[in-house]
Amino acid sequence: MTDDMVRISDLRITRPDFEVHDISLTIPRGSVVGLVGPNGAGKTTVIRALLGLRAPDAGTIEVLGQPAGSPVALAKTGVVLDRPTAAGDWKVATVGQRISPFYPDWDESLFAELLDRLQVPRTQRVDELSRGQGVKLSLACALAQRPELLILDEPSSGLDPASRREIGDVIRQFMIDPQHSVLFSTHITADLDDLADELVVFVGGRVAHHGVLPDAKEDFAVARGSGQAPAGVLGAQHAGGQWAALIRIDDTAMFGSDIVIDEATIDDIIIHLGAEHEEAAA
Repeated sequence: MTDDMVRISDLRITRPDFEVHDISLTIPRGSVVGLVGPNGAGKTTVIRALLGLRAPDAGTIEVLGQPAGSPVALAKTGVVLDRPTAAGDWKVATVGQRISPFYPDWDESLFAELLDRLQVPRTQRVDELSRGQGVKLSLACALAQRPELLILDEPSSGLDPASRREIGDVIRQFMIDPQHSVLFSTHITADLDDLADELVVFVGGRVAHHGVLPDAKEDFAVARGSGQAPAGVLGAQHAGGQWAALIRIDDTAMFGSDIVIDEATIDDIIIHLGAEHEEAAA
């Protein structure tokens, strides 16, 4: 049994209009890692590579000590994407029996329990489910596989707060077992506040920040002032004669009393590191 669920080393994936490059990342066993960043930052590309759906142009990926996409790794990895993985014309009640042969540790009783808990109607076809019900069905399928690693790619996008809370509660229950880990990609950063141990910020196909989640908010602050942003700030944005930018807490003493400094949210970190990347690339 490996200490790290995922090990990515010097990953590079090149597409005609985009490149993921120099990605090195580990996901420790027993952790929830939040993966955030602007649209097109490379999050889904890396997740597809983790699942063996996209071959790297360079670098290596190991999942549970095995090559990404290997049968052993996939058997122990539960996946929740932004749409149901079951066929649209299947009845919900039959989904378990249809996919269970592919998963040696399938737990039908857990699947039934999760359908009831998440209130997924068994009599409907998969393509008749609402967006939230479809995500809940995918989550029930993923957990019934009895995985060690759970990967969620934008599962809560477009869901109401009650559904997002239900999904968060199920993830928390999954993480009671210290041998489990979760990789959670999301644009709704509030979902990470009570779930994630670590935060990875993707910008422009690179890791712009990786650290313990509480530390990220302590490492950065948002500075605001009038006129032109001074040197030493990150991702300055100007509007109406005012500017706002990210700064590192250690640099606070560099700024005078005319600069307002506030705590940084995860959204602030994403926005301004994204702006910094765009400025550097221009």
